[in-house]
Amino acid sequence: MIDRRPLLRAIFDAAIAAAHPDVVLARHLPPTPKGRVICLAAGKGAAAMAAAAERHYLDELGLPPSRLTGIATTRHGHGVPTRRIRVVEAGHPVPDEAGLKGAADSLLLAQEARPDDLLLVLLSGGGSANWIAPVQGVSFAQKQQLNRALLRSGAPIGEVNTVRKHLSRIKGGRLARAGRLAEIVTLAISDVPHDDASAIASGPTVPDPTTLSDARALVARYGLPVDDAVRAALDDPANESCKPGDPAFARAHFELIARPRASLDAAIKLARDAGYAIIDLGADLEGEARSVAADHARLALQARAEGKRLAILSGGELTVTVRGQGRGGPNQEYALALAGLLGDTSGISALAADTDGADGGAGSATDPAGAMIDSTTFEKVKSLGLDTRACLADNDATTFFTATGDLVLTGPTLTNVNDIRVILVD
Repeated sequence: MIDRRPLLRAIFDAAIAAAHPDVVLARHLPPTPKGRVICLAAGKGAAAMAAAAERHYLDELGLPPSRLTGIATTRHGHGVPTRRIRVVEAGHPVPDEAGLKGAADSLLLAQEARPDDLLLVLLSGGGSANWIAPVQGVSFAQKQQLNRALLRSGAPIGEVNTVRKHLSRIKGGRLARAGRLAEIVTLAISDVPHDDASAIASGPTVPDPTTLSDARALVARYGLPVDDAVRAALDDPANESCKPGDPAFARAHFELIARPRASLDAAIKLARDAGYAIIDLGADLEGEARSVAADHARLALQARAEGKRLAILSGGELTVTVRGQGRGGPNQEYALALAGLLGDTSGISALAADTDGADGGAGSATDPAGAMIDSTTFEKVKSLGLDTRACLADNDATTFFTATGDLVLTGPTLTNVNDIRVILVD
């Protein structure tokens, strides 16, 4: 049987390449201002975006180094060398002290911006965890505890960020409020379904349509364990996020420079060029990972039964309601569920991975990006006596795929446009 793993990896790599800051950023950068360029970046691509901005302004436009400054707060292991913009490596998905300091310093720098300055805000997925600035009365430890509860709840990222925005001094338009004297240009790599600007890094420079009431309702819906300080903060009108018409946005501009759709299109092109008919399920899929896997398994098994040569591709961001004690992430859980549903069917191979290079995990740069499966996976399940259902019940996909040797390991990719899932039916 032909090994489809190299093709699966090539399809995934094409999706990543389409959204890399070195490829997408420079053509969107605004002209040099009369004053300084103050660059504030957050997210897994923050350091790479800052480095690309430095090359553009310092090398291509000849901006004097004294007129460029900034801070890029990124995930641990995602830093790259820079010259004028300081890189801070911080915690993700659970915030840490470095992110707390990076956010505080970024707010101070924004407040220093003058009318002739350009406040250049560069955002990518992960910015919500990297920029951590609790509101008055909520401690850093309380914010960390709530963040852990949100991540385990199975809530979609938009709902997670609704709560985060109302407990923050930087999210929900508040960074724009801090830097309102300057021209503010935000360039973002989207990591959220439907490219909602207010959800990317929790919308620090755009109006927020969600409310304190929405945040309180989500806490109740998911039964989140919050203490009295957090409840009081969510009841305080002073913590309402910035709404349309706020003076903070008078000189603020927002632009998406990379979208999940474009990366999925790049993946589809490679699959089509390899001779596969295409089922495009879209770039904005959400839902419980194992439920989505069940839907996709049915499509794959039907195509196999009909003798079709088919590639089933999708993007978006799946979730996992954590009930077990194992290790993994949504892509690994999807692949594990898929392996259990396909049994030992020949002629079907699949990859599910996060374009940022880390699927769940503990925040390490060595976390797996996801996993792939094919007939060799099914053989190892038998020879090793693995139980897919038991691993799934314990949310322990990482242990399963470590045993089978099927983890996808990329290291930091320096971008983030959500997940890419590919099923090849031969």
